[in-house]
Amino acid sequence: MQIAALFVARDSIYKSFDFIDCYDMERDAMSYRGTLPVIAHPPCQLWGNMAFVNYARWGGDHNRPGNDGGKFKFALSCVNRYGGVLEHSKNSRAWSEFGLIKPELGKWTRSGIGWTCEVWQSAYGHRANKATWLYCVGNTKPTELRWERPAGSHQVGGQDQRGKEKNKPTLSRREANATPIDFALELINAVRHVPRNRAKKMNTKEVYKQHATNKGWKFCG
Repeated sequence: MQIAALFVARDSIYKSFDFIDCYDMERDAMSYRGTLPVIAHPPCQLWGNMAFVNYARWGGDHNRPGNDGGKFKFALSCVNRYGGVLEHSKNSRAWSEFGLIKPELGKWTRSGIGWTCEVWQSAYGHRANKATWLYCVGNTKPTELRWERPAGSHQVGGQDQRGKEKNKPTLSRREANATPIDFALELINAVRHVPRNRAKKMNTKEVYKQHATNKGWKFCG
């Protein structure tokens, strides 16, 4: 089964798989016009709490919270149309902006035509906690993930202002942003549950109509 991976890094782990069609910065994920189910990693920097701090400090339209050039909206549209999974940082304000249900840790929660959850990437080998929110769309409820929350040995971002004892070694941006191989395989597994006949272009109105009328398609993944 072929998969498209959107908004991935230049050296993404997904490029190791010949069945994944990868769209990095150079290729421009926003140019994707296929019908394959997707794994989407839209940038999250402008959707977190620090976006408001940076905007207040530095200003500039490029720092305005939520001003990601439509990347999250595009990724969400692809997942809703073709099935797949979207990944963003915990507490992403994109969730409320686009009407997704805030996930709960340790379970999948229904959200429109899909499901949301919170999972820690430290459970998959990341050296920081890296709490993550997922939104999944397919034909069945997503499989259970590793719900445990092992404390990471490192941290992401700036220093904790509560004192030295609260701080851990800080990861490089590259490692902080990287997807652990086990987590990538988990997302690939989720997308592989999307049936081939699900991966066809449908507008959002049609998707919601089918879900609402319960004609046999169960949009979960």
